[in-house]
Amino acid sequence: MKIAIAREIAAGEPRVAAVPDTVKKLKALGAEVAIEPGAGVQSGVPDADYEAAGASISADAVKDADIVLKVRRPEAGELAKYKRGGLVIAIMDPYGNDAALKAMADAGVSAFAMELMPRITRAQVMDVLSSQANLAGYRAVIDAAEAFGRAFPMMMTAAGTVPAAKVFVMGVGVAGLQAIATARRLGAIVTATDVRPAVKEQVVSLGAKFIAVEDEEFKQAETAGGYAKEMSKEYQAKQAALTADHIKKQDIVITTALIPGRPAPRLVSADMVKSMKPGSVLVDLAVERGGNVEGVRPGEVAEIGGIKIVGYTNVPGRVAASASSLYAKNLLAFVETLVDKETKAVAVKWDDELVKATALTKEGAVIHPNFQPKTA
Repeated sequence: MKIAIAREIAAGEPRVAAVPDTVKKLKALGAEVAIEPGAGVQSGVPDADYEAAGASISADAVKDADIVLKVRRPEAGELAKYKRGGLVIAIMDPYGNDAALKAMADAGVSAFAMELMPRITRAQVMDVLSSQANLAGYRAVIDAAEAFGRAFPMMMTAAGTVPAAKVFVMGVGVAGLQAIATARRLGAIVTATDVRPAVKEQVVSLGAKFIAVEDEEFKQAETAGGYAKEMSKEYQAKQAALTADHIKKQDIVITTALIPGRPAPRLVSADMVKSMKPGSVLVDLAVERGGNVEGVRPGEVAEIGGIKIVGYTNVPGRVAASASSLYAKNLLAFVETLVDKETKAVAVKWDDELVKATALTKEGAVIHPNFQPKTA
């Protein structure tokens, strides 16, 4: 069994799909591990460290590999090198990318999307959305602090008092909770909002204040899978009015709201941005899905009337070493379920709930029910 770690070719992607520790564990499964040259350099892992862990470094690493591990979905040029019938495991971004799914099916690979991993107990260690969002929430606060022209904590000095920064976190999933915790550690006064009532207790437990219109619709605003539901237009209007009034008083706003497979909901209008004090900062973690903040520009820090809107893409990649380490462990845990411990060979259990949830393509066809090609 050969497992290959591909070097990422997508612009602005510094992460890598394995670290020396996971290489050792892949080897322990009975795998020969091959890595493309320079795959880990941007995550602080030189080729020599992989070799010391037992991997080989080869430009032909993916050739004849039974499993290829990646961060991002392979592009057409990469697929041409892959073995037909091999497994490719990555963050696939399948929504709205039908042509890319067809290309993987046509290449004859069995593609698995790590971000579709079900949120069940046995899959927690494989939850790439959580591992990467956690770091994105942390980095959002660091980026906000860098863009903000003042200190976060209250400081009492002989020359006067520096007031604590006021930080408002919109969307309290994994990223939002980490943003709250990080902003609190830095000494900010933190408030947060979300449409799911269950998170109120978590917000309060982190020392922040919860802001929401808590009506009957709010009490039912969560799916069985723990995701936020799309709210009615009436609720959105009431929540927007409350939010607009609150945002005026904030120094920093961090938005994290995403609904799987849909454009990011617009939470902050241009008028709300303009209502903030000059020197204020907004950080939009949903920019790659259209953004929560009106006026955000992907990959840039936009400035409107002295207010900065930070729209960095691939925020987990801005802490690449940590992000790669966690992602590599997510992958390792999934690969362990795909390998027969006795024969030390790939043995996919196609009826396993983890496989059914994540498998996109098999034997030349797109097999995931959510991404079936549309018939005329």
